Amino acid sequence: MSRFLGRLGGWCARHGRLVLALWVIAAAALMGGSIVLGSPVSNDASIPGTDAQRAHDLMRDGFGPGYDQGGTVQLVIYSPHGPLTDDGPKRAVERTVADLRALPHVVQVDSPYRRGGVASNLRIGLIAVRMAGHDGTKLAENTQALSAAAEPARRAGLEVVPADSSTPADKEIKTGPSEIIGVVCALLVLIFAFGTLTAALVPIFTALVSVASGLGMIGLLGHVVDVPKQAGIMATMIGLGVGIDYALFLLSRHRRLLASGLPVQEAVRRAVASSGGAVVFAGGTVIIALSALMLGGFPLLRTLGWITGISVVSAVLTSVTLVPALLGLLGHRVNALKVPFLGRRPESSGWGGLGAWVARRPWTVLLGSVLVLATLAAPALALQLGSLDEGYGAKGEPSRRAYELMATGFGPGSNGPLTVVAKVTGSEAVADRLSGEIEAVDGVAHVSEPKWNESGDAVLLQAVPEYAPSDPRAAEVVREIRRLAVDGAEVHVGGEVAGLTDAADRMAERTPLVIGVVVLLSALLLLFAFRAPIVAIKAALMNLVSLGAAFGALALVFSIGLGSGLVGMDAPVDGSYLQTIFFSVPIESYVPLMLFAVLFGLSMDYEVFLLTAVRQAYLKHGDNARSVAEGLGSTGRVITSAALIMVAVFTAFIAYPDPMVKTFGVGLAAAIAVDATIIRGFLVPATMVLLGRWNWWCPRWLDRLLPNLSVEGHEDEDSPAPARPPLIVMSGRR
Repeated sequence: MSRFLGRLGGWCARHGRLVLALWVIAAAALMGGSIVLGSPVSNDASIPGTDAQRAHDLMRDGFGPGYDQGGTVQLVIYSPHGPLTDDGPKRAVERTVADLRALPHVVQVDSPYRRGGVASNLRIGLIAVRMAGHDGTKLAENTQALSAAAEPARRAGLEVVPADSSTPADKEIKTGPSEIIGVVCALLVLIFAFGTLTAALVPIFTALVSVASGLGMIGLLGHVVDVPKQAGIMATMIGLGVGIDYALFLLSRHRRLLASGLPVQEAVRRAVASSGGAVVFAGGTVIIALSALMLGGFPLLRTLGWITGISVVSAVLTSVTLVPALLGLLGHRVNALKVPFLGRRPESSGWGGLGAWVARRPWTVLLGSVLVLATLAAPALALQLGSLDEGYGAKGEPSRRAYELMATGFGPGSNGPLTVVAKVTGSEAVADRLSGEIEAVDGVAHVSEPKWNESGDAVLLQAVPEYAPSDPRAAEVVREIRRLAVDGAEVHVGGEVAGLTDAADRMAERTPLVIGVVVLLSALLLLFAFRAPIVAIKAALMNLVSLGAAFGALALVFSIGLGSGLVGMDAPVDGSYLQTIFFSVPIESYVPLMLFAVLFGLSMDYEVFLLTAVRQAYLKHGDNARSVAEGLGSTGRVITSAALIMVAVFTAFIAYPDPMVKTFGVGLAAAIAVDATIIRGFLVPATMVLLGRWNWWCPRWLDRLLPNLSVEGHEDEDSPAPARPPLIVMSGRR
């Protein structure tokens, strides 16, 4: 691999203008194509094989148009000056109902002046609009069109807001200033690390080209596969972070070789040969971790995983081709535009001393690191999984206002009604008995009148719980209704709460499988890279440790509530000043699994780069403790700079209004910060010093089976590393 990458890097350096032009054209074409042709997205949150999906299928097939997901939209009306039943408000509402009935694709409009349509306080009412023949993927646009038709009510002084009837897949995550903030912070870190503006701009430009290419490809893929709406933001977050980091590692090695007196193109070739393999393997671990989400049993999560992986592939390709091209074009001008007071410092400044300090007292460092990490991970025991409802939305958003009005007028459970669909064999007495059984379930506020399908073999009822959709007791109500045994009725429960309950159960069932596959495949990849079983297993375990710190931070901020308000989450209820800053927020059930995949891959990046440097030093002189100190000294500043960039990028995304993005931002930033400091700076070096020659031990039979990928390469010779590095066996060294 080193030989191949070295030749590729050298060719790109010699043909820099061509490579640069090809990448710019490709990025422009992909982005332009996605803009011109559109970037279709999918809101399919189906989970095959679950009870909620069976209920949805029965409702869609047996009850006519408008009963499937996205077919019904509710408008909440609030009269601030008097009852809705007064003559003036009533006439305005009736005109609104008439206008709604005249809209395209509207098949039925239920006036609030029906049974149960006006709250007991007479100031809050509900208009239900059933649609058919419309584009079900454009729920937001359809809702806005219906809301715009309520102008007669608004002119009469009434407040009309659309109630949110979407699923997590429907949530549209709009771009904002976070990308710009992240890029600016990354640029500042790079300027401080390199001391020159020109060098700092190389990783930024490469990452922007990489992200543009990846987003353009994802947008075009939406025409042939279902692309979740969250894919764009996830690809941007991950693509920016790894794109800048990978370019940073290559650029840092190139500048060191250039400073040693090598010609420009030779320095580029050796930099790509020595660090390019680490980039490829680091990217491979991220892709493996994301691809393992296909085993999660959740189609939305599966697609989100491999679609996001496209941004990582794009980052790897630009790093080993576009970066060498830019370095070849710039030559020694890569060090131009030096920033005052930020002169170039030795690469090992401070870090070599730290490595030597760790090597002298490995047991003390090991025990101290474990104690600190255990303290950081301890809050993870309080991690609270659940579903986020619109009560946690940003204040001032129409969906949150509608949620609060519904809860005030019709009870908190009205924001998450359960759809009970039952196949019935028998008379209407069976449906009546079923309705009575559901109403008797603890936690059910009331049940609607049964509605029969056209063939008369299925009945639909709406059960309103006493609890908000985010309340764990609402999920228990779903399970209790499913346990009902009514003769002549086969009961299925659907709706948002039921769907999220099934998703949480499916995630809990598949999580051990996903974790096992990710850890195993990542360890195998490291085994291929370094031909050292103990190092591969240890690296996988270290990554799990950093995940504990990430989940501890999530639990501390969201589950325990120490800072949920500080990251922009608005409290769902009015309270004291402290209550608006510190309050508990549930974490979506699929977030930990997605975070695990992303963080495991990203954490492996730093492990690969550190191990590569240690391995190179060990091959030179065979002194284990010295090689650990030298490896940490040569990579410490670069890894720290890369980690600061990722932390800055992920922290910037906390400013997004979407709670899911905030959760990912906090978890990713915390994990990377801990991983690049405590784990890579102290825990990994200490364990490697203690293991001694066992770090690089490999059985002879395994050594013969493993392919020779030579990830560490060789930077100070004209040829790549030997075909087979020294092998440590039980009796000595070969």
